[in-house]
Amino acid sequence: MSGAVPEAVFDVHAHAMPGPFVDWLADRGLASVDAGAIRLDPVVSGVGAGARIPFPDAMHDPDARLKLMDDLGVTHQAVSAAPFVLGTMSPDESLVREILGHANDALAEHVASAPDRLYGLGAVPVGFPTAAAEAERCLDELGMTGLAIGSRGAGRELDDPVNEDLWALAAERGVLIFLHPSASVAPARTSDYWLTQLAGYPMETALAASRLVFGGVLERHDLTICLAHGGGCLGSLRGRLDLGWRRKAEARTVPLPPSAYLDRFHYDTALFSPSLLRQLIADVGSDHVLLGTDFPFDLADTEPLPTLDRLGVSSADRRRIQAGNALALLAPRPR
Repeated sequence: MSGAVPEAVFDVHAHAMPGPFVDWLADRGLASVDAGAIRLDPVVSGVGAGARIPFPDAMHDPDARLKLMDDLGVTHQAVSAAPFVLGTMSPDESLVREILGHANDALAEHVASAPDRLYGLGAVPVGFPTAAAEAERCLDELGMTGLAIGSRGAGRELDDPVNEDLWALAAERGVLIFLHPSASVAPARTSDYWLTQLAGYPMETALAASRLVFGGVLERHDLTICLAHGGGCLGSLRGRLDLGWRRKAEARTVPLPPSAYLDRFHYDTALFSPSLLRQLIADVGSDHVLLGTDFPFDLADTEPLPTLDRLGVSSADRRRIQAGNALALLAPRPR
């Protein structure tokens, strides 16, 4: 007797550093692996030399990934490169392009191992004039279903004119862009206590998204952007950003109050607070919230289904957040 088809559970916030890519980095002296951790050259990672970054098997081995997904009850994932390999702080375009090119090639092979379950998000070198070209390669040659970007690149913010070709391409294609923080707003102040991730990343996301708003990027381009970690600190700034728009001439750069643009973003559920997540859903609507775990890092949501259970939302809202929104935004592309 055949069993019932399991209900889809789609995680849009999942990372990979595939084995062939790590081997390529190691061959060039840019990475070393030991005891479940990886050390990356700061030119790659943007963090301090010698920092031990978690490197579980599911990060590089597709079979281990699928097993852990099964253990978590996750049926589908949108997989993006880990933020530590985006080269965010490097001004060397040729190096960053080479790194991300190899990362994307390896990611395409990684997700191709389970094309019915894994969706690839191609990493784009924001801040460089060739970002759009790599995005186009990911979509057209590698069969990626969307794109992934850091919060800045090459010393430039996301609203820098250098990124205009990228935004135009993404808007024309209608693809989902997953925006993940890739640096800390205050590296010296967040270097202790793992604060780069605990506090620096949420602030970085809020700042990057705010610049997309005030820089007019969302006014000029119809973009579909999902912010990691529920937008970080962005939700708590809604009122203050609108206040500044009303009262400060320097902030009156767009025709609508900032909250109107914040409602255009999509957000993952990785806030780790039921009350904050419920408020996010109330602010932007269930159609703009997608399940996200930060898989398979040690700061991931390891109970994604109980997270949704605790929300107490309607069954229709639950289905949208659990998988419906992601499936609509990440329709499979020809491989």
